[in-house]
Amino acid sequence: MNLAGMISLIRYDLRDTDSGSYRWSDAELTRHINRAVAELSESLPQPVKATLPTMAGSRDLDISSLTDRIMVVAVEFPLGASPPSYQQFAIWGHTMTIMSGGEPDGSNCSIYYGALHVLDAQGTTLPSKYEDLVAAGVGGYAAIEWASYAINRVNIGGTMTPRDFLDWGNRKLKDFRQELRRLGRRNVVRLSSLYAPYNQVVSRTADYGP
Repeated sequence: MNLAGMISLIRYDLRDTDSGSYRWSDAELTRHINRAVAELSESLPQPVKATLPTMAGSRDLDISSLTDRIMVVAVEFPLGASPPSYQQFAIWGHTMTIMSGGEPDGSNCSIYYGALHVLDAQGTTLPSKYEDLVAAGVGGYAAIEWASYAINRVNIGGTMTPRDFLDWGNRKLKDFRQELRRLGRRNVVRLSSLYAPYNQVVSRTADYGP
């Protein structure tokens, strides 16, 4: 699915399919899509593997090139070991310090990390099974936004009142966030089963507001 497909899906859910009198513009829905995708990414980030060179004689590694990074799951160094050799690490800003193993010698290491998902005109990194979940979150954001705008204004856009939109939007966001919490817990278990973390995996969460 690409951005246009997601917008069409959301308009259907919101019953906003009359192109002559859209309640939400494409730009407004795109903003809500970005918020929902970012929130889902905190619980289920896009899995990415990057290979970076180490610096001989230094345990520090510049990871600023890992764009849209949410979390680092594991660092493999040296490469080619069987079984793979995962090292303890610490991160401060864009600097990773490899805490265990031999001192780096300038050879490559592999970093397994989670990044923000992408949903744009070209396509998406979201698994298709989560597209409806994102749409639910977007619908909640959009409904609450419109309700906040429409309160104390004359309703000429149909049978649903601002209060109806607010209640519907809050239910959608509640369901969206409950499912994200459930999926996030499953994701932590999955990561822990693949690697031996250097310390307990801490979930990073963000409240993007209504």
